Amino acid sequence: MIRREFVAAFAGGSAAAVLAGAVDAQQGSQARSNVMGPMEQGAYRPVRLPAKSSSAPTLTRDERDQVEYRLGCQCGCSLSVYICRTTDFSCQVSPAMHRDVIAMADGGASADEIIAAFRNVYGDKVLLAPPRQGFNWLAYILPFAVMAAGLVLVTTVVRRLRTAPVAGIPPDAQADATPDELARLQSAIRDESR
Repeated sequence: MIRREFVAAFAGGSAAAVLAGAVDAQQGSQARSNVMGPMEQGAYRPVRLPAKSSSAPTLTRDERDQVEYRLGCQCGCSLSVYICRTTDFSCQVSPAMHRDVIAMADGGASADEIIAAFRNVYGDKVLLAPPRQGFNWLAYILPFAVMAAGLVLVTTVVRRLRTAPVAGIPPDAQADATPDELARLQSAIRDESR
């Protein structure tokens, strides 16, 4: 039973529903689908690096967790390895990837070396953010370019609407009002603006 289902069942009321859900999970409902579709439990491929001669861990636990936040779980959930393994207990891919990260970190590998090892095995699709090189720059620049173009478009349209003549009145039309009528109009405008 994944944590989301447990919390939803618990918030929904009865302890019997929570217990029934836990029993269902224990009996092997591995065919469960996530938000993005069915989980690919066979997507895991081992990632290894030889231990360094010093073999003293160079990463703290928090730094190791940050590496897992940068790596996407390959089960198809579109979550990071860290989030997937701590929220979806039916996934078998993220715990295996987590064990690989621990083994490489314990062997003295740096964060960049661990990321590079995962990229060698899975390709760039293992990264949650594409690397800032080549065609991938488009993913970083395009949203801002679209927003800037939209801002220019909206500004242009608003300016044109402000300066557009009122329908039915030519822009060079003269009023055929007497001075007395103009004075009363100006007085009414002043009274309205107070």
